[in-house]
Formats: sequence, C-alpha cells, structure tokens
Amino acid sequence: MAPDDTLWLTDDGDHTVRHCTLEGKILLTLGVPGKPAAYMSGDPFHRCTHTALSPQGELYVSDGYGNARVHTYAPNGTLLRSWGEPGTDPGQFNIAHNICCDAEGWVYVADRENHRVQVFDANGRFETQWTNMHRPSGLFLEARPQGRFYIGEIGGGMAVNQDMPNIGPRVSIYSGKGELLARLGHRPAGLELGQFISPHGLAVDSRGDIYVGEVSFTNWGRRGPIPPGLRSLQKLRRLGA
Repeated sequence: MAPDDTLWLTDDGDHTVRHCTLEGKILLTLGVPGKPAAYMSGDPFHRCTHTALSPQGELYVSDGYGNARVHTYAPNGTLLRSWGEPGTDPGQFNIAHNICCDAEGWVYVADRENHRVQVFDANGRFETQWTNMHRPSGLFLEARPQGRFYIGEIGGGMAVNQDMPNIGPRVSIYSGKGELLARLGHRPAGLELGQFISPHGLAVDSRGDIYVGEVSFTNWGRRGPIPPGLRSLQKLRRLGA
C-alpha cells in the first residue's frame, strides 16, 4: 500500500508488478504479462515475489523464484538498478521471498532458503544479515520510528526435519537491529489456534494486532489428505507494549 492509498501488486504467476487504484484501475505495469525473463538471467521478472516502497518513492522488487535479484525502479517505472545473484554469500540469494524498506531507506530482503534476512543500503550495498531464523517468507515492518519486524518462518520441508522442534512454522518479532524479541506459534504445524502451517504474508494494524496469511493448502497437502475446515482467519493480539 502506497502513501496515496494506491496498491502495488506483485504477481508471481504473471511475472508482473501492477500499480492499481483501490477501484482496480491499472496505472502502470512493470514486466511483460505472461512472459518470464530467462531463468536466473537477472532480467526482470521471473516469478517476482514482493514489492516495497522507499521513503523517496522508489520501488524495490524481490525477483525470487526464477531469479536471485532485487530490482529498483523510479516511480514512473524506469529501471534504475538491480543486484544479487544465486548463492549463499552476502549479496547472493536463494529465493528472495519478501522485501521491505525502513524510514532511512535501508532495504531488507527475506532470503528464504538461505535462512536469513539480508540488509542493504538504498543502492544495494550489503550491510549486515540476521541469521537466527528458519526459511523466512513473510516480512513486515511497522510504519513508525524504531518499528519492529515481523517475520513469518516456514517449518521443516522434508521428511528428515518435518517434525523437528524449534524451527517453525512460526511468526518471529525482531527489533530494528535484528534482536529477537518474541516468537509466536509452536510445533507441530496445525490448524489449531496459535499454530501455523506456512506463514507467507504479514500485516500489523494501528493497534498492534497481527494478521497472518498462510499458504495452507499446498503445505498441508504434503502431510496427507487435506483436512476439512482448512480455510481460516487468525488474528493475533499484540504481546506487550
């Protein structure tokens, strides 16, 4: 959501980012609808995952499933710069799954399969990384000074670690310096209140209540038959001040 109440929508399947009004009018389209860039070419887009706005109005797009890049655009849709490549070193990505910017213009990227959040300056220079997490997917920063980060972490994805304790799925809360403050959710993955399956999208309202969007169907499907009543909406009350 932009400050002018327009929307930037990132379409993984269509390989585009669209700028829209609340009524659904398309103002701008980035990328070519239905035509992905070559796999791992670095060109935008191949299954892009999320879009963030800087305080100056520049757009940062995590291009994460078929690329290992972050692209920066001017508000008019001009590509300004891109950075990142496949790998595990600083500045490299293994599924850049989510992205956000803080009030100073720092860029935070959920580098999912490298189990970290990488922090860059506005020009893509690597600054630091947070590593005490497991497969970070959702990423949300409170819109206030010294806001907290909310990170949705996916649990074990293979038979060998599917039921391993203390690796999610969960929602973790961090300070702006990457200090772990709290964790919500417990093993195993499930539909019960307070549990998660695969928290992919996060939002926090003005009261501090947390909203979690999950990719439930596909992740539960690996465990067996889809249980009845899978559709749900959980709203988590704020913990502490």
